[in-house]
Parts: sequence; structure tokens; C-alpha cells
Amino acid sequence: MKVKVYFNLHKKLFSIQHKGLVIAHKTELVLHNAEFRVSEAGRQRVLREKRKNVHAFIVGELADYYAPEGETEDVTYNPYLYDSFVNKKSLTAVRKSGIVWLKDKTIKTK
Repeated sequence: MKVKVYFNLHKKLFSIQHKGLVIAHKTELVLHNAEFRVSEAGRQRVLREKRKNVHAFIVGELADYYAPEGETEDVTYNPYLYDSFVNKKSLTAVRKSGIVWLKDKTIKTK
């Protein structure tokens, strides 16, 4: 099932949307064939108003959770510093990934 995932700042969990409706909240999940998306209009609103809003998502196919094995890359997003999700180490933009692990506010890709 294709879903949109974002970190819910109020609940401190990942919110999972399907067809525009939140269907679940989880502390950890896995997505396959993921795309990292940032609404530039939403980001500009954050910069202008200095208030957070939901404008960055990871879209992908929801999969059964399993812990990552081997080498993974950490990904982050901060609207005040970047206009996209970025690799924490190299600070290069991350647009897609075959597999994404989300757990306790962290994002890992392979």
C-alpha cells in the first residue's frame, strides 16, 4: 500500500497517511521504493512565519518492519538549513531510496 509519512510533532510519532487520511501512528516503520518530498510553499511559510507546519513527507510502499542490516545512511531535514532531505554525512540531497527505515525520529536509507 502506498503511503505518505511525516513526523508528527504533537504525538512524537510518525503519522501514516493513505489517500489523504491518517490511518496509523507508529514509532517505527519501513518503506520500500521511497521518495522524499518537500513542499517549497510550505517550507517558505515556515521561514516566513517561524512556525512549523507539515510540508515534508516520505512517500513509499508500507512494508513489514525489520531492523536494517549492514551499512546505512542517516537522513535529516531542517527547513531552516535545507530545501530537501539530505544525507547527514555528505549533506547531499536525498530524493529516492529503495528502502527507508524510520524509528524514533531517525531516518535511515540503504
